[in-house]
Amino acid sequence: MAGTKLLLMLGGYVAMLLWGLHMVQTGVSRGFGGTLRHLLRTALDTRWKAFLCGTAVTALLQSSTATAFMLAGFLSAGYVDLPLALAAILGANVGTTLIVQVLTFDISAVIPVLLLGGLVAFKRAGLSRTRDMGRIAIGLGLMLLSLRLIAEALHPVEQAEPLRVLFSSLASDPVLTFLIGAALTWAAHSSVASVLFVMSLAATSVLPMSAALAFVLGANFGNTIPQLIATSGDPASRQLALGNVLVRSLGCVAALPFLPGIAVWLDGNLGAPAEEVAAFHMLFNVAVAILFLPLTPPLAALCKRLSPKVPAKKAGAPLYISLSTPPALSSIALADAARETLRMADTVELMLRNLKLAIGMNDRKLLAEIETLDDTVDALHNAIKLYLIEIGNEEGLADEDRRRCWEILDFVINLEHAGDILDKSLREIAAKKIKHRLSFSEEGQAEIDEMLDRVIADLRLALGVFMNGDERRARELVDEKVYLRDFERRLIESHLKRLQIGRAESLETSALHLDIARDLKRIASHFVSVAYPILEEKGALLRTRLIS
Repeated sequence: MAGTKLLLMLGGYVAMLLWGLHMVQTGVSRGFGGTLRHLLRTALDTRWKAFLCGTAVTALLQSSTATAFMLAGFLSAGYVDLPLALAAILGANVGTTLIVQVLTFDISAVIPVLLLGGLVAFKRAGLSRTRDMGRIAIGLGLMLLSLRLIAEALHPVEQAEPLRVLFSSLASDPVLTFLIGAALTWAAHSSVASVLFVMSLAATSVLPMSAALAFVLGANFGNTIPQLIATSGDPASRQLALGNVLVRSLGCVAALPFLPGIAVWLDGNLGAPAEEVAAFHMLFNVAVAILFLPLTPPLAALCKRLSPKVPAKKAGAPLYISLSTPPALSSIALADAARETLRMADTVELMLRNLKLAIGMNDRKLLAEIETLDDTVDALHNAIKLYLIEIGNEEGLADEDRRRCWEILDFVINLEHAGDILDKSLREIAAKKIKHRLSFSEEGQAEIDEMLDRVIADLRLALGVFMNGDERRARELVDEKVYLRDFERRLIESHLKRLQIGRAESLETSALHLDIARDLKRIASHFVSVAYPILEEKGALLRTRLIS
């Protein structure tokens, strides 16, 4: 039972360490992420500047993975070449060692100050950056507290013979220790947390120094795995992650045979086990950077050969139209644009269906899918719009084709507006409902479901009108706008009656309920707009609803 209790305590303290590190990273990212991103992008013009900037940004973010993702984005967008990005990655690897160096000093006395000051700043400050500073202070306090607790938990078992035998066996098998360190770092997604944990083990003499150094090498290698997995879909990002893997792998392979000698040398020059671990962590990354920084051009060429770029369709890329080679015949071009518009409409319909499920099931993942689908809608909107403008500017285009061209463009614009309402407004409303664990009344939920089903049906009717141009269907679609206007009025009246009798669910969700109804009516109006050009051409559309 004593061993089980120790494992549970260590697991809890390591979780506290990871959470503290997460708070520091998110605080810095939210408060200073834009500034750091701008600094990183503007400094990527020489290898040494890229290296130093990567070191500085990562020292503040405390995450080489976050820096790697920034660099991957710049690389994919063409803002930076691969050799310079690899130089910045080498700097990022050094940057992660700086917080480890700071935490080797005994600054446990500032733990209460960090926690108390951070809490006051986080709860009382009105400015978001001050709140982020409070978040950083709380994270640092939790990290220091967790390291102290880990050391205290290990101290009583320092003389336990079974534990010494276990860790001594690790010292005799550095490869196994290396693999354990890599696996744990991969699971934790943080080499900083892994190295700090090893420092705690080494400081209490539980882990022999040669095993601690092998664990540090494993942590350095394991930190590259999440980067490689996360960038598997983007060729440029994959090349950058592959370069980091090659650099760290070669460095680890070169260092492993010399760990016993390095441990003796560190012991003779430093003496304190925690300082020795931190020093080795930094020296290893500095040595790798010095070795590979002049070799970034050939390393980049090797990464490009091992992972060549393969053209792939991005999400939202058009399937039926091409700006580079538009069809010579306008009728074919317009038919292709209409097919692409149908894809766009199907995406909007999927957003509506996901919204209905997310509201009913309180599913955050579906809300994230809505955001992704809106990016697809925006991409298709831009592609179709540019394609149609190019067709519309052709000389000699028949009047009928020109009219059809602007009809398609108008519907595409309205679909994009509907997608924006779904993403920018309705998704936020649903997220607020889920975050605060609110529930609509049974009648209110039924009304929202009915209105959503009606709007989805209107979209399908609008697609029929868009493709066929049938006047009777167009009239039905305009009648749907009137129906939804009356439905919204009845919904509001029934909701107000529930408020009058004091229904708790209705009181809590009143603003959300009414906002959803309003936004759904706005979306339906965008769908109905496809009917107006048809009815106007037939002379079936009044210029005003006012009675003279």
